[in-house]
Amino acid sequence: MNGPELLAAHTGILRTKVGACWPGARAVFRGHDLHHDLHNTDWLELYLFGITGRRFTPRQIKLLHGIWVLTSYPDARIWNNRVAALAGSSRSSPVLGLAAALAVSGARIYGGGPSLCAIDFFLRAGQAVDSGRELRDFMVEELKSRYIYGYGRPIDSCDERLPWLASLAGEQGLDQGRHFKMAFEVEKILLEMGKANLRMNYAGMISALGADFGLTAGEFNIFIVPMFLAGMPPCWVEAAEKPEGTLFPTPCGEIAYQGVSIRTWRGRIA
Repeated sequence: MNGPELLAAHTGILRTKVGACWPGARAVFRGHDLHHDLHNTDWLELYLFGITGRRFTPRQIKLLHGIWVLTSYPDARIWNNRVAALAGSSRSSPVLGLAAALAVSGARIYGGGPSLCAIDFFLRAGQAVDSGRELRDFMVEELKSRYIYGYGRPIDSCDERLPWLASLAGEQGLDQGRHFKMAFEVEKILLEMGKANLRMNYAGMISALGADFGLTAGEFNIFIVPMFLAGMPPCWVEAAEKPEGTLFPTPCGEIAYQGVSIRTWRGRIA
């Protein structure tokens, strides 16, 4: 089927397996009546069901909730929270401010990007081990061409969130998964290689758990979208309560400019 034929086949109709609504009557969510069958469903459980089409156990949902809770920092100095706070300071709307803050949360180096790369690494590492390769050998080859995401942290190599998340995983009986154990083995190998600054970070641990829960890289990427969200509204609210424009003001005199010095503009009359 060529381009025009393909477009014609989809004109005037939406073919969907995920759901639809009939205003005034009902709404269907992946084959279930949303209001009749799913009205008591936990929001995160519904969110994941929408992404994957699968149901997760109460213990898994508890741990996945914890992943979101433990990284909800209401600190306006953090890159994405700063966007939300500046929106409040400039009197922009909450929806615009939070949407923009979520958009920058997917930063490749320090946002959601490392988690996506990390789960991709764990899934490929598991496949390599299944094929008979040693994990260390796989890592050596990996390091020749790319960085192993999920390890290392620019500010401090100690990630304060890990003990709490690992404890929660243990409480839920979910700390014996293959990739979760692999995450610690990878850290051990990196340290043995002399890479003392590459200790496991939050992206590494949550990605290993995501892999153990059967999430694909794409599914996990959608799951982490709201991961920082709960820390953003407090920043917007507090900034909006202060005088307009007073969040992080920078006087011109405090700007260290090292560019071209003041020049005289010599205009030319044609």
